[in-house]
Amino acid sequence: MSGYLRPARHVAEYLLVRIFLSLIQAVSLETCQTVTRWVAWLACDVLKIRGQTVAENLRIAFPEKSDAERGAIARGMWEHLLLMVCEVAQVHRKIHETNWRKFVEIYNKREWIRLVGAGGAKVCVTGHFGNFEALGHVCSFWGFRTYTVARTLDNPYLNELVNRFRESMGQRILAKSHSAGQADEVLNTGGLLALLGDQHAGTRGCIVDFLGRPASCHKALALFTLLNRAPMLVVTCARTDRPMHFRMGLDAIIDPATDPPECAGVEDLTQWYNDMLSARIRQQPEQYWWLHDRWKDLQPRRRKKKRLATAA
Repeated sequence: MSGYLRPARHVAEYLLVRIFLSLIQAVSLETCQTVTRWVAWLACDVLKIRGQTVAENLRIAFPEKSDAERGAIARGMWEHLLLMVCEVAQVHRKIHETNWRKFVEIYNKREWIRLVGAGGAKVCVTGHFGNFEALGHVCSFWGFRTYTVARTLDNPYLNELVNRFRESMGQRILAKSHSAGQADEVLNTGGLLALLGDQHAGTRGCIVDFLGRPASCHKALALFTLLNRAPMLVVTCARTDRPMHFRMGLDAIIDPATDPPECAGVEDLTQWYNDMLSARIRQQPEQYWWLHDRWKDLQPRRRKKKRLATAA
C-alpha cells in the first residue's frame, strides 16, 4: 500500500474500532452475549472464517472426538472470542478495586500471592486461553507491578489504544521486538515478567510437544527463568458460567533453585510449561484461540538440516 494511503487506513481502522467499542459499552453484557451467539454461528458455520485452520488444529488436539464435537468447540471458541472483546470493552467499568471479589474466584490464591509477593524475580506464563486481559486487570488490584511482553500492532493508533488500556491499571508493556534487554533489567531488579507462552517462534525456536504435535516455542521464556534462577508460574483466567465472571489462579510453579528435572535445560523447561498449558486448555477447549497457526509447518528447517547432512 502506498505510503500516503497507509496513514489514512490506520485512522479509518482506529475510528471504526472506537465506534464499535462505544456501541459495546452502551449495551448490557447480557445483550452482548445474545448477539455473540448469533455472530459466532455466522462466523463458524456460514462464513467459515479460518475454518480450515480451526478444523485442522482441533483434529490435532482432539483426534478422539467426532466432527460434531469438534464443530461445537469451534463454535464455542468464536462465541468466547467475541464475548471476550465485549468484556474487555467494559471491564474497567465493571470490575474495580472494591468489588473484584464479586466477579473473580481465585484458586491457589494463598500460594500465588505468597510467591509473587516474595522478593526476587518471577516469570509468569499464560496463553491465548480464557480472558488473559482480565487476568492482568485483576492482578493489578493486589499491588503487583507486572511487566508484560506484547507484540506491537501494525496500526500505531490501535497499538496506543491497547497499550493505554493495559497500562491504565498498573501493567507496563514491553514491545516484543528488541525487548530482551528490558526484560533482563526487569528480572535483575526483582520484577514480575509476564509472557504468552504459546506463540509460534519459527524455524529457530525450541521444538516441543503441544497438545499432541510438535510446535515451535520461543526459547526466551526458559532462558529468562534459568539464567535468573527465577521461579516460573503458569497462571490462567477462564470465564465461568456468566459473562465477566472468571476463575483464575496459579496452575503450576517450578523453581530452578530446587533443580527439578524439568529445569535441566531450555527444552525440558519449555516442554514443562507447554504441558501445563495443554492440561488447562483441555479442561475448557472452547476458550482457546484455535484460529491462530500454532502448529505452522516446520519442514523448512528439516529440509535445511537434510541439505547440510548431504553436503557433509
